[in-house]
Amino acid sequence: MIADRGRQVLQIEAEAILALIPKLDERFDRGVEILRDCRGRVVLTGMGKSGSVAQKIASTMASTGTPAFFLHPAEGGHGDLGMLVRGDVVIAVSNSGETDELVGLLPAIKRLGLTLIALVGDSASTLARQSDIAIDVSVAKEACPLALAPTASTTAALAMGDALAVALLEQRGFTEADFALLHPAGSLGRRLLWRVRDLMHSGEQLPAVFERALMNDAVAEISRKRLGMTAVVDEAGIVTGIITDGDLRRALSQGVDLLQRQARDCMTPQPKTIDRDALDAKALEIMERYAITSLLIVDPKGNPEGVVHLHDLLRAGVV
Repeated sequence: MIADRGRQVLQIEAEAILALIPKLDERFDRGVEILRDCRGRVVLTGMGKSGSVAQKIASTMASTGTPAFFLHPAEGGHGDLGMLVRGDVVIAVSNSGETDELVGLLPAIKRLGLTLIALVGDSASTLARQSDIAIDVSVAKEACPLALAPTASTTAALAMGDALAVALLEQRGFTEADFALLHPAGSLGRRLLWRVRDLMHSGEQLPAVFERALMNDAVAEISRKRLGMTAVVDEAGIVTGIITDGDLRRALSQGVDLLQRQARDCMTPQPKTIDRDALDAKALEIMERYAITSLLIVDPKGNPEGVVHLHDLLRAGVV
């Protein structure tokens, strides 16, 4: 079956990654420490498929708090070496360690006094010998039956790059909030950056009635503010309950004469609330946990400040 070849490829590449684990030693530790203490930028370079791997590692590091970019070794030999400045750290990716374009950059890297970390498949190669730290990413064999197309070797190098990036972000104390700051346009950024105050309905948009208000006034407030609910407050303005569309339906199904009741007779006491500075993701988590669609925002004294609805989170892309 054709799928058998696919399974064989995945098996070979999985074994290549697992074989890296015992190779992690003090060189890996030292490499992460050097990257952590780098006062310049981390410059990734590699040729061909190794270059594609290097670009991905650079992108991963940049997105996790380490200033990093990719330098094409061929372009580097034609002027782009000007991108390098003292204080940078270079990570070179090469399976053979003998790629002409990459080896050609070594004198300039040494002249600038830059630390060179190699992810290399041949520990006896020129690149490995000239590097300050050579991390072994060699593989037993490629998944390509012709042993020509880089397959297991690029997978191993990419996995080692991820290992460096993740160990590095932990060393830097990189947090979810830091990640969100670098990804403001993505759904994760919206979940981790946006606060309840950014989406809440407040002021004239906030539905609220007093406890002693008649239910016809409460229904009118719910209809006018169009949020499917109203807060209920005492004479001091403190939130004591909430009336939702669901509360109205349940009362009607029980034959209650709503219009002759007061708001306090029909409200749900001690409603779920949230602080204005809480993350929108926290508001969503509370809504999902209690199967509700609205949350009241209250200040430390219990005064209502606003309300956030599930639809607001949907429109903002938080959900």
